[in-house]
Amino acid sequence: MNAREEKKRETVLWMIAKEHLDLETLETRRSDSLDFREQAVWCIKTALEAAYEAGRQAELKKIRK
Repeated sequence: MNAREEKKRETVLWMIAKEHLDLETLETRRSDSLDFREQAVWCIKTALEAAYEAGRQAELKKIRK
């Protein structure tokens, strides 16, 4: 994976984390109160579905090229 693809991947992951899990960052902050959060299972499910769909769409773009 080149740097551009890596940046795009990180951006998509961050957007999913923010939208579905209400996370401010995906960076480790070395603080339990900041690094560990309780999440509703339905939020985790929608985040996983969004990640799956993003991967599926990325693969479809590769196939179409």
